[in-house]
Amino acid sequence: MATPVVLVAGLHATARTTTVERLLAEHPGSIAVHHDLGEVTRGLVRRTVRDADHVLDTADVRLAHGCVTCTVREDLLPQLVLLAPGATLLIVDLWDAVEPRSVAEAVDCAEARDLLRLTAVLTALDAAAMPDDITRGERLAEVGRPAANGDRRYLAEVLARQLEYPTGLVLHGGDDDDRELSRAVLAHLAPITPVHTTDALPPVTGAALCTAELAERVDPSTAQLPCDARTDEIVTTVWRSRRPLHPARLFEAVDELVTESVRSRGRFWLATRPGQLLAWDAVAGIVSAEDAGPWLAALPEAAWDLVSPARRLTASLDWADPYGDRVQHLVFTGPDLDPARFHALLGSCLLTEQEEAAGPDAWARYDDPFAPILAIKENA
Repeated sequence: MATPVVLVAGLHATARTTTVERLLAEHPGSIAVHHDLGEVTRGLVRRTVRDADHVLDTADVRLAHGCVTCTVREDLLPQLVLLAPGATLLIVDLWDAVEPRSVAEAVDCAEARDLLRLTAVLTALDAAAMPDDITRGERLAEVGRPAANGDRRYLAEVLARQLEYPTGLVLHGGDDDDRELSRAVLAHLAPITPVHTTDALPPVTGAALCTAELAERVDPSTAQLPCDARTDEIVTTVWRSRRPLHPARLFEAVDELVTESVRSRGRFWLATRPGQLLAWDAVAGIVSAEDAGPWLAALPEAAWDLVSPARRLTASLDWADPYGDRVQHLVFTGPDLDPARFHALLGSCLLTEQEEAAGPDAWARYDDPFAPILAIKENA
């Protein structure tokens, strides 16, 4: 039977290491593999293999291209395959700035499925640091945590993806107030993900995960987005509309929307781009808009068989004439956020009744400040 594999991610090294050590102690015969990417910008990675009592092996690995993808492909997967026959559980202790999705999908590959069974993806969090870190606007390179040469990602951006993708979150450290605040924040940002502590970890040796289903939880077209919620000063508000957005008016409102919220995400459409499902992703004042593919209403019906059942289900739930599955569905979370003001601001960005009645030929002539941004993303 394939050996179970659990990934442990997290920017907070102490929380992550404590989680890994607890897993090693709770599962006799388990082995942990860690790649230290501290020198990855020079093409050098240090690999450590250990069990609950000893370091079994260390090695410096030189990569042709210093990056996480190369590390996983050229060293991590071969190591896991080599160790699998002699381990009861394999624990992948990920470097601080590694997002777990890419590693999970690499481990869950057809070539290794007879030997490796991905069973859990955990993110370990420092309860004292997490609520502040999700608001920090520094780049990883500025805080000494890049995962590759030219890593331009932001710390809060990586943390958000580490929170929203995994099957479980693990809190460590802090006092009672820190843990209470962390749980409140996580209830807004990752409401469907179980929260554990290092003293009570979840089971990690069960059935294999389906990484396609994990991806559907966060992909813009199928994402399971948070609902309206209020916990003391933390507020999450959901905004939905069928009508198209005016690109220039939305662009003008972006700064206010992202600076007054800590985290926002969702899917939206612009009058100038009726065929494109656009992904909205913002954290700590940093916003991204990307083309996430076509709306199903923009495709011939014969093409629907080429998309996943989850995608078709999401479209059917959103479907309404005259726009099909085109919808504005954005979720904003922040301290003391005023839902009524956010909704009014977003509503002012929609086409007026007269503009909507003018139709797509008239919409196509609108100034579209998003065009240069989306062109960069499309050509990246």
